[in-house]
Amino acid sequence: MNDNPVLGVIGGTGLYKLPGLKNLESKGVDTPFGKPSSPVFLGELKGKTIAFIARHGIGHFISPSEVNYRANIYAMKSLGINKVVGVSACGSLRDDYSPGDLVIPDQLIDFTKNRVYSFFGDGLVAHIGTADPYCGSLSTLAYQAVLSAGATVHMGGAYITIEGPRFSTKAESNLFRSWGLSVIGMTNSPEAFLAREAEICYTTIAHVTDYDVWHESEEPVSVEMILNTLQNNTKIVQRALDILLDKITPEQECECANTLSNALVTRSDLIPDNTKNKLELLIKKYTD
Repeated sequence: MNDNPVLGVIGGTGLYKLPGLKNLESKGVDTPFGKPSSPVFLGELKGKTIAFIARHGIGHFISPSEVNYRANIYAMKSLGINKVVGVSACGSLRDDYSPGDLVIPDQLIDFTKNRVYSFFGDGLVAHIGTADPYCGSLSTLAYQAVLSAGATVHMGGAYITIEGPRFSTKAESNLFRSWGLSVIGMTNSPEAFLAREAEICYTTIAHVTDYDVWHESEEPVSVEMILNTLQNNTKIVQRALDILLDKITPEQECECANTLSNALVTRSDLIPDNTKNKLELLIKKYTD
């Protein structure tokens, strides 16, 4: 198997059961931020290596607020991965994004309250740019792949991440609609921002499972509704990942590769050794 996977996927447990995936193996990874949500599953598809992490653990026992987002992203980085696709469920906040559709969002609002949002701190200050929180290049390729897989897919839209694990009230859902937002979910933040800090290209393929609770003529969101849609769409996303592998290369030619070049503001000689050692994988090229 190739040493460096060309693509990492963070999502549901069943995603790594791609037709044609060979030499699947499970790899335990430790990080300075603890263990990722699951072992990293590595396999070969079309001669390329792809890596998977089950965001909520094998069997879905980790709440959105309890996901170790830092460990998941750091584990991908430690394996030499520079492109990650997050796959997640979302509710629609607009009529034209229907249940069963897929969305590649281009904007992100963080409405969470209880999460660790950054790798940095402990004597090292970094201010990354997130005006466009998703990698435009990878998002375009993901959109083309999902479209080729035969799905109804929307390019663009603002994704609001709520804390969860509860679903929204009607007042909250209508507030988010009044802000002009497109979809609502519980996992994109801080996942996308941590990927940016790690200089990883990141995009999301979001399954629209419901109309949240704002739509008067549709049933309010339920766990059963979400699981049924995810099950129906898993094969589409698997086909899309297969297609996406044909489109991506190991090279990283966008600005994501140099996010930290102007973000680190602490003088190198003032960074505590413990912090420097902990973050060596991320900052080494800027602090040597």
